[in-house]
Amino acid sequence: MKKIINIPNVDALDEAAQQFLALMGDETVYAFYGEMGAGKTTFINALCRALGVESDVTNSPSFAIINEYRSDTTAELIYHFDCYRLESEAEAIDLGAEDYFDCGALCLIEWPERIENLLPDDTVVVRIDVNHDTGERTMTVTIPE
Repeated sequence: MKKIINIPNVDALDEAAQQFLALMGDETVYAFYGEMGAGKTTFINALCRALGVESDVTNSPSFAIINEYRSDTTAELIYHFDCYRLESEAEAIDLGAEDYFDCGALCLIEWPERIENLLPDDTVVVRIDVNHDTGERTMTVTIPE
């Protein structure tokens, strides 16, 4: 199943996060694709807020590779991966990426192309495309059937 969420500007992020939440089912691994500056981290921060994570807790895990958050409303664990700095899939394996993916907690992954062979078959693919003329973002969410 493929769904489209339009994000006309930064002020629409919270509404887009709510629309995204409405699409979420039992899947726990979400792979966010998009060029540098597309808004992957910014959207994931909005999504985490919508999931009940304190807004000052989330940021890009660029230096840690994986950040762990906990929802204040559901106590659910959320893992935020930034795979940009990974040199190989072996590094992700050493970090225990597969264990995270199998643990049942929500995993939100930026730059998943660096570890594609490790992603579970039921990974939800999220593509964020930028219209450089208007600054609008189009998010395409592909949920495996």
